[in-house]
Amino acid sequence: MRAFVFPGQGAQAIGMGMALAAVYPAARAVFDEVDEALGERLSDLIAAGDPEALTLTRNAQPALMATSMAAMRALEAEGIGIGAAAFVAGHSLGEYSALCAAGSLDLADAARLLRIRGEAMQAAVPVGEGAMAALLGLDFAQAEDVALEAAQGGVCQAANDNDPGQVVISGHAAAVARAVEIAKARGAKRAVMLPVSAPFHSALMQPAAEVMAGALAEVSLHAPKVPLVANVRAEAVSDPEAIRALLVAQVTGSVRWRESVLWMAGQGVTEIWEIGAGKALSGMVRRIDKAIATRTIGAPEDVLAAREAMDEAPA
Repeated sequence: MRAFVFPGQGAQAIGMGMALAAVYPAARAVFDEVDEALGERLSDLIAAGDPEALTLTRNAQPALMATSMAAMRALEAEGIGIGAAAFVAGHSLGEYSALCAAGSLDLADAARLLRIRGEAMQAAVPVGEGAMAALLGLDFAQAEDVALEAAQGGVCQAANDNDPGQVVISGHAAAVARAVEIAKARGAKRAVMLPVSAPFHSALMQPAAEVMAGALAEVSLHAPKVPLVANVRAEAVSDPEAIRALLVAQVTGSVRWRESVLWMAGQGVTEIWEIGAGKALSGMVRRIDKAIATRTIGAPEDVLAAREAMDEAPA
């Protein structure tokens, strides 16, 4: 059994998806449609723009979704559709890519929602007031304890449960800085502040959650063709109204990636394909469950290798 997963912020890179667009007209069409939906040439920034501009949350989010969907359309051109997966999942903004791939969300709507989401998340907290840090070598419960001790009346919470030894915390900058020192004292292998512009997936994102509630209320959501394993639940959901509510909750809630992968493994998933830019999710999957095979789909050669593997698989 196979699942398709879609990366989140941090995977962006200049040139991502462009080789797919050069080979597959359907992939090129994705970038064109996203450009039209946003009323600007985001594809020019992706192709050969300023890396710092691409890293801006308002740009990175729709750009990563477009790249994932370009890879998905290339797979479809080779005869591998969403029906090849039993589940879809995405890391943070990757949930929008997953829903688009599964036919729940229109591509243009996904692009516009992610532009709104990126801008709202950036605007929710003044620059410098919030921060995030990665704690390596502590499990989720230990990271939660560190965050609780560091909060001291402010916000500090476990934001991303990525894999058994990597938890990201988020909140007020001073509290997160305290958490880094507490984590080191408690035996973390590493505890480092992250180069992000806002405290994502924390209670400080509540203004952005309210913006997204309004934006999502205006968009049509359909039942996905395969179930979505939702970040904040770490289990499958298919009801459109439940998905709408979970996308709002996700802005302030934890990304329960480790639990999501374990849940899929418990349902019989033995193979996970990472669709889009980078290989970060595949690395997390291997650290969560070594028995799960991984494959990345980000370039034409990846698509062809996937098709060959499907052709060779026993019926």
